Amino acid sequence: MNKALNIYTTLKDYPMGKRLFSWIICRRAPFFGTISPLVTVLEPGKCIVKMKKRKAVTNHLGTVHAIAMCNLVELAGGLGTDVSIPEGMRWIPGGMTVEYLAPAKSDLIGIFDTDVKKLKKLDLKKTFPAEVKCYDTDDKLVMKGIINMHLSLNKQ
Repeated sequence: MNKALNIYTTLKDYPMGKRLFSWIICRRAPFFGTISPLVTVLEPGKCIVKMKKRKAVTNHLGTVHAIAMCNLVELAGGLGTDVSIPEGMRWIPGGMTVEYLAPAKSDLIGIFDTDVKKLKKLDLKKTFPAEVKCYDTDDKLVMKGIINMHLSLNKQ
């Protein structure tokens, strides 16, 4: 089993387990800590990450800053891809395309949801487009992001 998925599965049902898992991820990749994420679902093909709207992630208009949303997209897409690709493979983002669809005036939720069968069929010369959608607390789609994930064999 994937290391991140194993840790999440072990912790998720304990009080503060998801918060502890999210903290571990932010220790491994500190830039994610800037959005104080909470990973609420992690399984092959699916990753859901929540982010609270707070002063540190807002812009001069009082909405969630675009780069904070990009950080949310990269976290959900990266973790989702990581637990979905076959054992022995790794990923690295090669680029990201985003669409800002509405002002983000509340807490956000980033959702990566894909068909794992597609990933199992990819060869190493392919790029996987990890799509993440961000919704506000009214279930309004405020942002869409696609991260082009380059897949290769794990060299460890």
